[in-house]
Amino acid sequence: MGLRGRALLSGVSLAVGAALGAGVTAWRKRDEAANAGVLRIPAVQASTQLALPPSAGLTRFGLPGLSQLKTRESHVLSYDPRLRGPAWVLEHLTPDRLKGSAERKDCEFQEDVSVHHYHRSTNSDYKGSGFDRGHLAAAANHKWSQKAMEDTFMLTNVYPQNPHLNQKAWNNLEKYCRGLTKSNKNVYVCTGPLFLPRREPDGNMYVKYQVIGSNNVAVPTHFFKVVVLEKFSGEIELRSYVMPNHPVDEQTPLDRFLVSIESIERSAGLLFVPNILKNTSNLKAITAGR
Repeated sequence: MGLRGRALLSGVSLAVGAALGAGVTAWRKRDEAANAGVLRIPAVQASTQLALPPSAGLTRFGLPGLSQLKTRESHVLSYDPRLRGPAWVLEHLTPDRLKGSAERKDCEFQEDVSVHHYHRSTNSDYKGSGFDRGHLAAAANHKWSQKAMEDTFMLTNVYPQNPHLNQKAWNNLEKYCRGLTKSNKNVYVCTGPLFLPRREPDGNMYVKYQVIGSNNVAVPTHFFKVVVLEKFSGEIELRSYVMPNHPVDEQTPLDRFLVSIESIERSAGLLFVPNILKNTSNLKAITAGR
């Protein structure tokens, strides 16, 4: 293509871009007087419409939502914007990761600016709520790096948690998980919220949970922690725990909170260790009443 042709193509591209920009601006005008809550989008002029393949028809304006997978220095999480918190948080614990000079006192809770402001929680949501900002990936699990520990203080790793539970029984469970690194090759911990139904006086089952703050941050009814232990022998062991989000006697043996892995999968809508068939001989699931 000659110089004149390239210049002509450039001019056409600029004109189309300008027309599309004007069209996008027009789309955002709301006819609030006629219909509150109705967004009217004028048709883009035919001369500015771009050719789209048939398969792109459904997605030409973008999809309304996708799973928000976020990778941090210390953990990986899947964020649920409806709840203003994670669906799950996954950590890898080893003896080396538990050692280091990272200091909790140098960390501050912070909102996650990578989440759209419609869907994120803020520190003000927790103020005066009566709930702790409860870590899912525990800060003490990541002393190996100050950045890794700081990442656990992002509010995308946090849910409102009963203070007594957070500081007592739940803390005991976190310490227990760290202790498992002494006798296992690898320890993987997946933690998340549960919103479990209960029967109301009318005889029906309901899922009810509190929300806090101006952003309506969901308060889970329970929390789960699934621990995947890789033995030095190659055997894989699962330990799955559920605790209610209210005061729990810290003297209660942790085995009392063991549940079947299937019960968490059904309630949370998740599948754990999907790369391993659960009926294989090298997988052992530890449940209550063992």
